[in-house]
Amino acid sequence: MTRLLNREPEMRLKSDIGQSEPGVFSAALPDPNGAVVCLLDDDSSVLKAQGRLLSSVGWKPELFADPGKFLSYAEAHQPRVVVLDVWMPLMNGLEVQSRLGAISPLTKVIIFTGKDDEKVRATAMDAGACAFFVKPFCDEEFIAAIRRALEPTSAD
Repeated sequence: MTRLLNREPEMRLKSDIGQSEPGVFSAALPDPNGAVVCLLDDDSSVLKAQGRLLSSVGWKPELFADPGKFLSYAEAHQPRVVVLDVWMPLMNGLEVQSRLGAISPLTKVIIFTGKDDEKVRATAMDAGACAFFVKPFCDEEFIAAIRRALEPTSAD
């Protein structure tokens, strides 16, 4: 009997795989040497979709729905790249960006949002974001921005 395997990365709460942080998502990945890219969005469907996209190019997505849990992770792990949603109920992405700058100053930030607002864009970019996307956006451009953010700099 032939058994069909699901090739799509499995998305589950870290608490479901023996870790103690409910609300933090992680994807099972085919490439253990891929770069970690953190995603923070309060919308679980966006997290899952973007997590699959990042997995498809060999990166390890760390997915967060809670800004506080993400900031704790960032302080402990100093991620190279994070993608932040702007409009979240617990803490907006611009505040997360500001706090992240204090605890992990070398982390590169990419902002994505569902509302195109020039003031928000200007604030994010002035605070050091390396890219800004309005949902829905082109996957290829998004991947290219993450690749650029992952490139080593003299500070790395």
